[in-house]
Amino acid sequence: MSAPARVLALWCPDWPVVAAAAEAGLPPARPAAVLASHRVVACSATARAQGIRRGLRRREAQARCPDLAVLARDPERDARCFEPVAAAVEELAPGVEVVRPGLVALSARGPARYFGGEEVVAERLVDHVAGRTRVECQVGVADGLFAAGLAARRSLLVPPGGSPAFLAPLPVTELELEPGVEPDTAGADDDASAIRAELIGLLRRLGLTTLGAFADLSATDVASRFDAAAVRAHRLARGLGERPPSRRRIPDELTVELPLDPPVDRVDAAAFAARSLSERLHEALGRAGLACTRLGVQARTTEGDELARVWRCAEPLTPHGTADRVRWQLEGWLSRRGGSSRDGGLTVLRLVPEEVVDAGRLQLGLWGEVGVADERAGRALVRVQGLLGPEEVLTGVSDGGRGPGERIRLVPWGDERAAGDAGAPWPGALPAPSPARVPPEPLPARVLDAGGAPVRRASRGRLTAPPAHVALGTDPSAPTAPVRAWGGPWPDPGRWWDPRAVAGGALRVQVVCSTDADEIAAGRDPEPDPAADLAPDPVASGADAVGRALLLVHRDGRWAVEGIYD
Repeated sequence: MSAPARVLALWCPDWPVVAAAAEAGLPPARPAAVLASHRVVACSATARAQGIRRGLRRREAQARCPDLAVLARDPERDARCFEPVAAAVEELAPGVEVVRPGLVALSARGPARYFGGEEVVAERLVDHVAGRTRVECQVGVADGLFAAGLAARRSLLVPPGGSPAFLAPLPVTELELEPGVEPDTAGADDDASAIRAELIGLLRRLGLTTLGAFADLSATDVASRFDAAAVRAHRLARGLGERPPSRRRIPDELTVELPLDPPVDRVDAAAFAARSLSERLHEALGRAGLACTRLGVQARTTEGDELARVWRCAEPLTPHGTADRVRWQLEGWLSRRGGSSRDGGLTVLRLVPEEVVDAGRLQLGLWGEVGVADERAGRALVRVQGLLGPEEVLTGVSDGGRGPGERIRLVPWGDERAAGDAGAPWPGALPAPSPARVPPEPLPARVLDAGGAPVRRASRGRLTAPPAHVALGTDPSAPTAPVRAWGGPWPDPGRWWDPRAVAGGALRVQVVCSTDADEIAAGRDPEPDPAADLAPDPVASGADAVGRALLLVHRDGRWAVEGIYD
């Protein structure tokens, strides 16, 4: 399995505290902490030196540090204050993606080639951001976003291919820092934080205290015993991406645009426009059966300037999550421009899904809409995938082929369900109707003529004798079912690439068997009973063929049941 691409991550330590203290005008040396629900979710270095830790209750934190500045959590403030940092990074290296306020990521390959190495890029970015914004930051480079984010917290440049070794000794608590969600600024992602905390607690109780110990588990074992969140965490611990790379081409019609007349220069008007456009985007994604994981926010100003920013997300975005990120970005842009009419405003707002996946978690409803029940059903299927493995939850897609087993292709839930060329001509294809049920593997069978001799393939796609009796399995003592009617044979001549086709290919025959097991056991042909020709019970491996219409295939000198008609 190939390693993820090289990613450069720029991280601003304790960003919620930095943003809140700057807006409140606090001196840098004063201990400060950001609280939510009366618990510390982020604190400054000076506060940590006095015993303040994330998770402390407000009273305990103030008892440890009476001079502690208590600040409220505000995701909009964090995003607004972080926009100048992202803009400063973009001045040196294009293609910046905001993972969350306080962390940006970009491909390391281009800047490293331009500036002469990853170490040079890291130094230039740290100096440039400090000079432009007076904000301290750290840079890390590694294979994959998760490893790069942890490397940035340690100011490390992990060599290519070294992410698994770098991650191995780290504690499993580092999984709290999954890309796209920060536990101390989670906001709407509190449920995801709780799921990660539960997983980390379980791993520690199992004795898996390091990422390396977790990564040593088999991917199959993890998928069969844990949920989808654990499967994603296992990929991160192994140094892989949180999801396989998507090579899907984004249709142009998924881009949504909203002209703003009069131009928007206030945050409240921008928030209203963001919510309206987010709903339009998700309606378009819902009709296409897609979900967005990387969102591009673009705008045009009254002066003709083009603004653009990309937000990366750990989970497929919901309409609420999209509206929040667009609002945060617009607030950051408007605050940089002064937020007043004399500086102009935004005339066009555009949302571009930069990366999409099949909406396994936001599956289309019966009438094309995305509803709560559909979303809940999608989550249930993803959870089953986490318990049994990605390949254990499959959906059928119409495909081209000659035999019934070839006309339906099973794809894992969430993968692309592109249909094949089912309408093209297929020489040797079975005529309609197709069997209602197709066993996963053809069931072995025996076909005999009226004298009890095996029926075989003759020259030119013919049979040595008409089929008279059929039995499932290869046991010669098994009872046989008399054949009441049969059709065919249909040769399959088109497999020139298959060695079996060179030796004669496949031959298909339709048969209708008798319905009376007692008559069969006695060796007598029963009286016709048209109403009972087709029994409703399915053919199971080892069950008899009495009372069923079957599709038989002769291949490699053997007969097998390829389909069952209802």
